[in-house]
Amino acid sequence: MKTSFDSTGDVVLVTGGANGIGAALARAVGAAGGQAVVLDVAHSDALEGAPGVSQLRVDVADRDAVHGAVDAVVAQHGYVTGLVAGAAIQPRTAVADMDPDEWRKVLGVNLDGVVWACQAVLPSMIARRGGSIVLFTSGLAHMGRAEASAYAASKGALIPFAKSLAAEVAEHRVRVNVLAPGVVDTPQFRAANPAGAEREHWARTTGIGTPEDVVGPLLFLLSDAATMTGSTLSRDRSYPKE
Repeated sequence: MKTSFDSTGDVVLVTGGANGIGAALARAVGAAGGQAVVLDVAHSDALEGAPGVSQLRVDVADRDAVHGAVDAVVAQHGYVTGLVAGAAIQPRTAVADMDPDEWRKVLGVNLDGVVWACQAVLPSMIARRGGSIVLFTSGLAHMGRAEASAYAASKGALIPFAKSLAAEVAEHRVRVNVLAPGVVDTPQFRAANPAGAEREHWARTTGIGTPEDVVGPLLFLLSDAATMTGSTLSRDRSYPKE
């Protein structure tokens, strides 16, 4: 069975979309006829000129900045149909050595930033009686990893958050789902897993996917075909393309 997606008329916000999975998704939304708006502290030269893609510099940990950016998008386009909250950081520090500011920064971006983005898009989605919100979790949320406690904790918290939010907004036909993308070769993954034994472990066991491998599941969750909410979709292994 072959499938394709038509995002004509859609306005999708992608936090943390300057590179990696978010950038691949933004290009795909634009290529399918929609408007993708990337919210990131970084600016991507690679996304400049991509059809249907625009960028706003936003620190997702700053609630006022997030709400201001979303308000600007709604003022320009009239509404928001989708949110993919992908902004995250994952420093590697042992718990005993972790500075309180580092702990708060990770939770500020990975958890608070998701909450602020959801709060900001909900009025538009509720008013239109429809929308799709997609959050990211990680295998580390249930496996844990030495020196990744803050990242793992933040990703674990997003699953019950999503289920709770899904219950709150289901009556408005707004869907909230979670994706566990698996091990994907992004700049963040490379920074956290430099070449060596750990990277070889992932390549040998789960496989290491590409950002483009995750685009299909994301487009599905954003689409009308995903008649589900409060659910978690997991890509446990990399699936090679022909």
